[in-house]
Amino acid sequence: MDDFGTSKESSSAYDIPTELGLEGNIEIPESVKKMSLSLSNAGVRDWIFRRRETVRPWGEFLSSARFSKPSSVANASQRVVANIEHFQSNYIFVFVGLLLYCLITSPLLLIALAGVFGAFYFVSVKNSGQKLNIAGYELTLFQQYVAIAACSLPIFFFIGAGSAFFWVIGASFVAIMLHAVFFNTQIDGVDDAETELMMDEVTVG
Repeated sequence: MDDFGTSKESSSAYDIPTELGLEGNIEIPESVKKMSLSLSNAGVRDWIFRRRETVRPWGEFLSSARFSKPSSVANASQRVVANIEHFQSNYIFVFVGLLLYCLITSPLLLIALAGVFGAFYFVSVKNSGQKLNIAGYELTLFQQYVAIAACSLPIFFFIGAGSAFFWVIGASFVAIMLHAVFFNTQIDGVDDAETELMMDEVTVG
């Protein structure tokens, strides 16, 4: 017993360990994973909604009276910048339309994409109930997605998906640039709204 009347045995019970073992795997709860997935889906839906809201009237987009040859290279570049800013959502739908056309006219590509997305859906449903283990190693959902994508690459190469993809990119670029160059959003460098205002002023005077 020491000077304070406390035994060494009782004091040793309050000894604080100098080293703490913090080993182990941190698992993310399923609720957090589902929440992050729902947030990403909500972001995609919000992006699609904004695109639909900002689509210009197709009558304006395809108005034949507004098409004319640019007066110069500088005028053509001005039209491209103005039209891409004004018809941004319309051009996105043009790209989507050409992509759908490519899929419809390529049955093998459509079947292959349906198979890949079906495999993605199958493993997502399978992982919600039981994890996939191969030789004692647990594969995450992302790793399974990567494996499916890697296995599908030879199939896409065999059916010519690469040429179809570049066709969609090239056709979209040509169609968008032709529209952007020849669609007249300005008259002699003056915006349409400014032109109407000038004409109103002349009429009043």
